[in-house]
Amino acid sequence: MNKYYFIYLFFFSQIIYSQAIYKTFPSKKLGTERELKIQLPRNYENSENKTYPLIIVLDGDYLFEPMAGNVDYYSYWDDIPESIVVGVNQLRTRDADSFYDETALPAKDGAKFFEFLGMELLKHLETNYRTSGFVAIAGHDLTANFLNYYLLKENPLFDAYINLSPDYAPGVPEWLIESLKTSSTPKWFFLATSTNDIKDLQTSIRQFHQGLNSIENENLHYFFEDFDGATHYSLVGRAIPLALESIFETYRPIGIKEYDQIVLESSPYDYLINKYETIQNNFGMDMPIRFNDFFAVGKALEANQNWDEMEKLGDLARKQYPTSALGIYYQARSYEETGRSKKAMKTYQSAYGQEEAGFVTVNFMLDKAEKIKQDFGY
Repeated sequence: MNKYYFIYLFFFSQIIYSQAIYKTFPSKKLGTERELKIQLPRNYENSENKTYPLIIVLDGDYLFEPMAGNVDYYSYWDDIPESIVVGVNQLRTRDADSFYDETALPAKDGAKFFEFLGMELLKHLETNYRTSGFVAIAGHDLTANFLNYYLLKENPLFDAYINLSPDYAPGVPEWLIESLKTSSTPKWFFLATSTNDIKDLQTSIRQFHQGLNSIENENLHYFFEDFDGATHYSLVGRAIPLALESIFETYRPIGIKEYDQIVLESSPYDYLINKYETIQNNFGMDMPIRFNDFFAVGKALEANQNWDEMEKLGDLARKQYPTSALGIYYQARSYEETGRSKKAMKTYQSAYGQEEAGFVTVNFMLDKAEKIKQDFGY
C-alpha cells in the first residue's frame, strides 16, 4: 500500500506543479483587468540562472491548454526548449479586441488591445519573468489576423507568428508579404488551414501561401500546412505541435537525419559550434552542448578519421564538463590514433574517479589504457 501511495503522491505532485497560474492584470490601456493564464517550466524555481522563450497565446480561454500541454510535453523530451506560456483570455472581448476599421488597421478597442499587448503585457512579462528575449505569439481566425499587425511595425515585437486558420482583414496578406520580404532580422511564420476549413478562409489562406512561398529572404523561416480532413477547429490540435517543432527545429538534439549531414561536413566540429551559436542567436539561450550531440559529432569524426578535430572536441568537452570522463576519452582517442600511444595511455588512466557518460565508463577507459600498455610494453 505504501508503494502505491508514494506513486500516487508523485504523480499528484507533478500535476499540481504543472498547473497554470491564474492572474488578473490591471491595464491602463484597456481601462480594466484582463485574465491571464501562465505556465512556467517545471524546474523554473530551481533554475535561477536559466532564461526561457516566451509564448503568448491569444484566445487563451481555449488555446492556452493545448499550447501549454504541447510545450510541456515536447520540452520534457528536449525537442523544444522549456518555455513560458502566457494565455490572454478573450472569451467576452475577442471581437472588440480584434476590431479594425475601413483602413484594415486596429481601431477603437482593437487599438487599445494592440497597445495593451505591446506596451503593457509584454513589458510586464519580460520584467517579472526570466525570459530569453525570443517571443512567439499564436492566435486563431480573428486573433490570428490581429497578431500580424505587429509585423507591420518598423521593429516588430515578436519573433515567431503562429497563424491558425487566420481570418485576414482586406489587404493584410499583401502588407505582410512586403514586410517579410524586407525583414532584416529572423522571423518565423507558421500558417495553417485544412481541407474542411471555412471555405472563404481556406481560399484566402492558400492564395496567401503562394505569395509567402515565393519570398526569397534568408531571414524568413516560413512553414505552411494544409491538413487533410481537419475542420476549422480540429486543425488547431494538429497545428500547434507542428508549429512548435518547426519554429524550434534548430534547437532539438542531433537526430539520425542531422547526423547523416554531419558525416558529410568537412568539419563536424565546426558544425557543432555553429549549431549552438544558432541556438544562442535564435532563441537567446546560452546552453551547454548536450552529451547526445557530443556523442553524435564524436561518432562522425571517428567515421571520417578526423583525429585533430576529435582532440578539439575533447578539449571542449573537458571545458564544459570538467568532472566527466567524456572529454578525456576524445583526447585519448585522438592521441591513440595519431601515434602518441604513451600519452593516450596516461590520458585514459586519468579517467579514474571521473563521472561516467554513456558508453564512456571508468572500466572502459582503464581497459583501453591496459591494452595500450600490453601492446607497447609500457
